[in-house]
Amino acid sequence: MKKIKIAYIGGGSKAWARVFMKDLALAKDLSGEIALYDIDLPAAELNRRIGERINAHPNTISKWDYKVYPEIGTALDGADFVICSILPGTFDEMEGDVHLPEEYGIYQSVGDTVGPGGVLRAMRTVPIYEGFAREIKAHCPDAWVINLTNPMTACTKTLYDVFPEIKAFGCCHEVFHAQEFLSCAVHELMGVPRPHRSEIIIDACGVNHFTWITEANYKGTDLLKILPEFIDKFYEQGYCEHVGSQPQDFRDNPFRYGNKVKMDLFRRFGVLAAAGDRHLVEFLNNGWYIKDKADAESWLFHLTTVAYRKQDRLDKIAQSQRIADGEEQIDVSHSDEEVVELMKALLGLIPPKVSNANVVNVGQMPQLPLGSVVETNCVFAHNSLKPVTSKPLPNDVNALVLRNAINIENTYYGIKARDLNRIFEAFINQPLCSSLTVAQGKELFNKMLAATEAYLKDFYPYTRL
Repeated sequence: MKKIKIAYIGGGSKAWARVFMKDLALAKDLSGEIALYDIDLPAAELNRRIGERINAHPNTISKWDYKVYPEIGTALDGADFVICSILPGTFDEMEGDVHLPEEYGIYQSVGDTVGPGGVLRAMRTVPIYEGFAREIKAHCPDAWVINLTNPMTACTKTLYDVFPEIKAFGCCHEVFHAQEFLSCAVHELMGVPRPHRSEIIIDACGVNHFTWITEANYKGTDLLKILPEFIDKFYEQGYCEHVGSQPQDFRDNPFRYGNKVKMDLFRRFGVLAAAGDRHLVEFLNNGWYIKDKADAESWLFHLTTVAYRKQDRLDKIAQSQRIADGEEQIDVSHSDEEVVELMKALLGLIPPKVSNANVVNVGQMPQLPLGSVVETNCVFAHNSLKPVTSKPLPNDVNALVLRNAINIENTYYGIKARDLNRIFEAFINQPLCSSLTVAQGKELFNKMLAATEAYLKDFYPYTRL
């Protein structure tokens, strides 16, 4: 049994921590300590109690020692792995990120990666991650650091820029959903039971939430060649890859979608966008798929309101309390996430594993700037992560990806310099802001800065243009 220490920054997580803890409980030959650190200490304590409930579950294979730490340094001391999963600010700040732009005709379906909301979220998050990187360097410089926080690209960039020797990568499950979508195509067109997504072998590249599949194979069948038939069949009604879900479910569940944007982009460009439609549309001009709420509905996806997120958070807190108090049973079963499997590969407990990850571009995507953070396949092996050189994107798709990659780089370096003018130039160049005049953009930017000022004033010398 391999014993390790995992430091969880954001250990009061309301959702992902529980998924992670259950996967760890089912990880054969792996155990040790999970050090929970969170600025919300009671939330971390609640997760410690949930961890004890998981330890007592009959399905549990590996029991873990859950400890809450009030200081980040002691949580990190001696850690073999560091998980970073935080909400930068509160949902009150995110309300400004997502809904203030609506006054200017800009709608966002997520608002946490790019677009005006993504820029403001990065302004809050990057300074926090600068501190994380310094603490990791001081307390556990040899640890593997796994980022789960959005904006993924900017967070991972910060870790590497502050601590160049860091062993860090960003994990995202959006590509998995695209593999599931392709599994559905196999089932519908080839008349075989729906295969597990791991049987769909892909080459994917891009930036997080805007990654593209340029090759897809199932047992020798080129899936991109047969995909047009599938799209012709389901384009109008949509198709949802989530088991038990229908395309129209987006009306009641804002995290569902009908993949109509994904199918439309494939018809236009011949390669498959890997993220869900809610993310994809935010990387594209706002007149294409999201000019207003009705437009979003016509493309079979929903605008996730922050009011919904606030209620969902309250529901999750209440459920966590019930589980911790023993009033509700917790189901200990495997998720479809890969973080624990990647950890096992890095520890040498399983054979090398290929999965998509966000790391610094050292040439695996020659079309994008070296030093920027890109998402491609990577090989995870014993204490080793090696990015795989991707197949080139078609030029028209690369033009879309490159614009966003450069915007993210410019946003990051503007934040690093604490230069609001430089950040604004990245803000106004967001595809979702393409309908704004410069004057409108400045007015909106200043309003959004004011809405999140409490989380900026300690890091920026001024908080208005």
